[in-house]
Amino acid sequence: METNPAFDDIRPYNDSEVASIIKRLFENPRLREYTTKFFPEIEWETFKSRISHVENVDDIQIEIINSVVITLIDKKTTSLTGAGFENISRNSPHLYISNHRDIILDASILSILLMNNGFATPEIAIGDNLMLSSWIEDLVRLNKSFIVKRGISGRQMLEASQTLSQYIHLAFKSEKKSIWIAQREGRAKDSNDRTQDSLLKMLAMGGDKDFLENIRELNITPVSLSYEYDPCDYLKAREFQQKRDNPDFVKLRSDDLINMQTGLFGFNGNICFRVGKPINPQLEKLDKSLNRNKLAPQISQLIDREIFVNYQFYPVNYIAYSRLWGQGFFREKYTSGDEKIFDNYLQKQLEKIDLPNKDIPFLTEKILEMYANPVKNQLSIK
Repeated sequence: METNPAFDDIRPYNDSEVASIIKRLFENPRLREYTTKFFPEIEWETFKSRISHVENVDDIQIEIINSVVITLIDKKTTSLTGAGFENISRNSPHLYISNHRDIILDASILSILLMNNGFATPEIAIGDNLMLSSWIEDLVRLNKSFIVKRGISGRQMLEASQTLSQYIHLAFKSEKKSIWIAQREGRAKDSNDRTQDSLLKMLAMGGDKDFLENIRELNITPVSLSYEYDPCDYLKAREFQQKRDNPDFVKLRSDDLINMQTGLFGFNGNICFRVGKPINPQLEKLDKSLNRNKLAPQISQLIDREIFVNYQFYPVNYIAYSRLWGQGFFREKYTSGDEKIFDNYLQKQLEKIDLPNKDIPFLTEKILEMYANPVKNQLSIK
């Protein structure tokens, strides 16, 4: 919000700042270096000229999405499908909460699908651990992103959470802006998607009513993200072994960059994003006399259930489930040809893991879990 300096270090840029931020971006040689390296089909001077003439945030987002993300999607996917838009309204904002698979693409693809179906694009919550340089922060804040501060503790974390929640409530209620936020901090590396109770407690902090009413005012709408293949699966499996072998293992900031690049440019196959039903009707059934510690887990389960029921599955998901939890399960859902394709894919991903003490059975199991857990979660609600 441009009128409240309390949010200046986390909010997206506003229209009055666009020209100066674009000028600063194009003065940074890293932007051209990365653009020409990863998007050789984009003619730099044409791109620069087109972006330089944009004067507001909505148009800069459209230009960025059209020029970069759609180019990526065309190269890295077999198909992209959006569904469930009949569940949402064009006349009121939504707080979209989704499972989290890809650092950059989750929110970007949702924005494209919403835009293509006549809905306003949401503001996007993104962790400050991904702000690896000043030009990346400029770029994401131009793209309707606000910053979630991490890596702090104690009093600072409480204050940062309060400020973040106040920003979300103000953007949502006063500015009527939709918002996207992942259901948990970081990606669920094993795809066992669970909404964190702490997220809901943070979201409620910025309201001026009781916990349940503060949540209800945000019109929470779950979204299920289903990628056929996760190009970062081998990196996630590698990290699982590193943490198993060394409990003190901590990722480097450079690892986040590698994950971002791998997710952006790796093959995803088929992708389906499905918007679920807003949970407000279900919230009305909860016991309003309960405190937030008892209500938060119940609300998390409502979100999770809507995400689980709206997953889209592919042969890889059924094959992985069958291999982990019983041969013969879902045998009608895939062919021997599908198994051969998956085996070749799995072998190639395992070969990419560069560990001196590579535990192939363990790594294989971890990758299988990533593809099987969504099926397991959906079965748990039937």
